[in-house]
Amino acid sequence: MRVLRPKLWAGRLDEDCGNQDATSRRQSTIRRRRRPHKRLGVVALMGLVACAMVTSVVLYVNGAASQRIPPHSVATSGGTTVTLDAVSISNNYRELVGDLIIKPGPALVDPVTDSLKQDLTVAVTSATTPVRRTYSRGMLPGVFPVPLTLAHNVERWPFDSYDTGPITVELFTGPERLPERANLTLVDGLTGWKVHVARVNNANASSPYKVQLQRSPSTMLFAIVILCIFMAIATVGLFVAIQTIRDPRRFQAPMTTWYAAMLFAVVPLRNALPGSPAFGSWIDLTIVLWVMVALVISMLLYIAAWVRSTSQTGSKADARAPAL
Repeated sequence: MRVLRPKLWAGRLDEDCGNQDATSRRQSTIRRRRRPHKRLGVVALMGLVACAMVTSVVLYVNGAASQRIPPHSVATSGGTTVTLDAVSISNNYRELVGDLIIKPGPALVDPVTDSLKQDLTVAVTSATTPVRRTYSRGMLPGVFPVPLTLAHNVERWPFDSYDTGPITVELFTGPERLPERANLTLVDGLTGWKVHVARVNNANASSPYKVQLQRSPSTMLFAIVILCIFMAIATVGLFVAIQTIRDPRRFQAPMTTWYAAMLFAVVPLRNALPGSPAFGSWIDLTIVLWVMVALVISMLLYIAAWVRSTSQTGSKADARAPAL
């Protein structure tokens, strides 16, 4: 048997140590090259999140206050003004409810008692059931709700819009009870909505009004952020599962409960969407459904990684066990 000399052993050890040092230096150089890219990515992500947060706050503050949309022509001959304050929308987005406020002009008010000098009747016509209110002499007109039917296209959520039918407000005063078309001033008091009012025919000063509603930019941004959260949950779940199935040694048992929590968090996030779009809409068929499918597949992959890790551990234990 040939015995190596001590000098030869020392030379080989020096050569191995030199190779290890060169390899470690190359790895450290690669790591230093990767660090600036990682830092740049983290900074870009944090900057994007900060810009989205500031934009949402600015848009909300800009659209939170009530806006008064002026009429398109002068008041009635008696100086009476009519204001419609939009207050709420039904849950199925089929009806807009507004408070109609009547302020009689000087020709109809007694300067001593500040009450009506003659009877006043207000008639509001729209696509819903017409509303008619009569105030007798000596009374003051109050505020009463007016329902307006909405034609909507929910399929375009969150870029959906809603339109009312033609709206007219007529005043009946005096013994002749002749109708007089009143001009309407709309107050946008709806949170998360932008209200626009226009006449059906702009060339006609007495043409009926038409109200259009759209979601505010802050509401749209909020919906887009929630959808991005859905995509992030699915992406992270698949990434962790794929990395674990490639190397079962990375398996961590508590992560299975994390997958279950992410799966059960999909429905509450779906219900948190502004406006709660109807179930079965495009958001469910294109995003929510496939996010749940991705999470279920990720959970199955993670369980497969657990099976591989337990089988490998069992085979190693059998190999170490002494033969009887």
